[in-house]
Amino acid sequence: QVQLVESGGGLVQAGGSLNLSCKASGTIVSFNAMGWYRQAPGKQRELVATITSIGITNYRDSVKGRFTISRDNAKNTVYLQMNSLKPEDTAVYYCRLIAQNYWGQGTQVTVSS
Repeated sequence: QVQLVESGGGLVQAGGSLNLSCKASGTIVSFNAMGWYRQAPGKQRELVATITSIGITNYRDSVKGRFTISRDNAKNTVYLQMNSLKPEDTAVYYCRLIAQNYWGQGTQVTVSS
């Protein structure tokens, strides 16, 4: 059974940083495309970043240059390093095993101005 467990969210001031983690079990992250998504109150869930099985990354325009998606194969974990955070980055952030459409429970990120 696939499980994705996110952690690392919290409250941070604008300009600060957070590093989100997505620990996977029941699957091997290096064999799969993985993604980070976010959903702000009253808004649709949106794609933030993806990483393919061969390590190709992609980002939504609003986070390019500020966020970095990566993975640690030994820990079977995907990360989202978020720098220069802005209040508009406030959302619940979710990890997704894309092809099989498994989602984590989400972790709250709140950026104060």
